[in-house]
Amino acid sequence: MLGPDHQETLTTRANLAHWAGRAGRAAVALQLYEELLSDLMRLFGAGHIYTLATRGNVAHWAGESGDAARALRLSEELVPDDVRVRGADHPGTLTTRANVAHWAGRTGDTARALRLSEELLPDQERVLGRDYPETLTARSNIAAWTAQCGDPARALQLYEELLPDRVRVLGHDHPHTMMTRGNIAALTERH
Repeated sequence: MLGPDHQETLTTRANLAHWAGRAGRAAVALQLYEELLSDLMRLFGAGHIYTLATRGNVAHWAGESGDAARALRLSEELVPDDVRVRGADHPGTLTTRANVAHWAGRTGDTARALRLSEELLPDQERVLGRDYPETLTARSNIAAWTAQCGDPARALQLYEELLPDRVRVLGHDHPHTMMTRGNIAALTERH
C-alpha cells in the first residue's frame, strides 16, 4: 500500500533485519541490511543518518557472520562519515569508534584494540559520563585487551576498579557485573 520507498516500509525492513540478527540469524540479518543499504543510498545518499546507521549494521552483521576483517574495514570507513555528519562527540560516532576497536581485536590485533579503546574512553566519559553503560563497557574492554596483550596483573587491577562502579550502576545481579566478577576470579586464579 505504501510502496517500497516509503519511510514506514524502510523502517519495517530495518526491523526485520534487526530481529533476524537478534534471533541468531546473522547471515540473514546481513543480507537484509545490505539490501536495505542499497535502497537507502539510492534514496537518501551516503551521508544520511539512516544510511550511516545501516552501514554500521552491515559492518556489525558482517562480523557476526564470521568476517571480522570486513567488519573492521566497514567500521573504519564509517568513522570519518560519522564525524562529518553527526560530529565527533555524537554517541553514534563514539559507538562506531568502539566498533573499530572491537573488530580490530577480533581480527587478532589486540594491541590496536587496546590503544583505540584507551583513546576512546576519555571521550566517552566526557560526552556520555562515567556511569553510562557504554563507558563501563569500554573500561571492561580495556581490561580484557590488557589481559590479552600479556599484562594480567594490570587487567586484574582494572577489573577490580570497575566492579564497584558496575555494582553501583547496574546492580549486583546484572550480567555485566557478574561477568566482571568472573573475570576477576579467573585472573586471580592465574596468579
